[in-house]
Amino acid sequence: MATIMVTGGAGFIGSAVVRHLIGEGAHTVVNVDKLTYAGNLESLAQVADDPRYHFEQADICDAAAMARIFARYQPSMVMHLAAESHVDRSIDGPAAFIQTNIVGTYTLLEAARAYWLRLDGERRARFRFHHISTDEVYGDLDGSDGLFTEQTPYDPSSPYSASKAGSDHLVRAWHRTYGLPVVVTNCSNNYGPYHFPEKLIPLVILNALEEQPLPVYGDGGQVRDWLFVEDHARALVRVVTEGAVGETYNIGGHNEKRNIEVVEAICALLDEMRPRAEGRYADLITFVQDRPGHDRRYAIDAGKIARELGWKPVESFDSGLRKTVRWYLDNLSWCQRVQDGSYRRERLGL
Repeated sequence: MATIMVTGGAGFIGSAVVRHLIGEGAHTVVNVDKLTYAGNLESLAQVADDPRYHFEQADICDAAAMARIFARYQPSMVMHLAAESHVDRSIDGPAAFIQTNIVGTYTLLEAARAYWLRLDGERRARFRFHHISTDEVYGDLDGSDGLFTEQTPYDPSSPYSASKAGSDHLVRAWHRTYGLPVVVTNCSNNYGPYHFPEKLIPLVILNALEEQPLPVYGDGGQVRDWLFVEDHARALVRVVTEGAVGETYNIGGHNEKRNIEVVEAICALLDEMRPRAEGRYADLITFVQDRPGHDRRYAIDAGKIARELGWKPVESFDSGLRKTVRWYLDNLSWCQRVQDGSYRRERLGL
């Protein structure tokens, strides 16, 4: 089976991909992660001792490190997930997003290209570079009927989405100019276990349990298509192993929800699973000033990946959200270690 190099494999989506590859297949996995604040090796505890799993702490912007890792492990596939991904952080400090998402992708592409050119005929023909991106590169959808397709023009709104758009263009250029065998995927909003607590769904769950306000931007009417992270991991593995070179596949959950609906659904599940002493969790909902440049609606047409690769999501939003809330209730120690920073201090020996 394949040796697959996963960049950003200690992050939310990356760790789901690594767990899936090790747990469901016979692949060897090389996890390359810088271990920024969003990288948490505790999310990989269940596969850490598997002999097919290898970890390399390295920055994708470090050309020498990337060349060394390619030479040592000889991967037949790269799944590139390493990225700065939080929109609010990109507004406050865009430089890190330009560095990692654009410069880092360029550095990784060049390391991959140099490695690929040294491969023999069969191994070169099998090699794939899979770039994982976001639906946010498409910008804002007008109205309530349109969907993002693989042909939708790019129109990013935030420093985060602009940096991801730039990285997408680099990957496609390296295919067209140099022939590097690439595939690209653009996904909708992910949710599920091991999500960093600054994101909407875990933030609402944990704030609610602490009797803190549940912040909702603007009027809460922003619409997103929600994709359970384990469904996404299955889709990504399907694309890297079966997708056509040079193609793009949009991956969505078929679950359009307004942000306020998501928050209310979480509150209802918590009312059922962990009732408050007094009142309902929805009483904690607090509307706050909207984010600058906040896109109103994203929605994915995932028809291509269904038709060509036979992938469809397993989880509905209701089933996936129930699993997610239950996981957080059962893993509050993981959440506490993220919130208090101990998951980072320990690995740094502090």
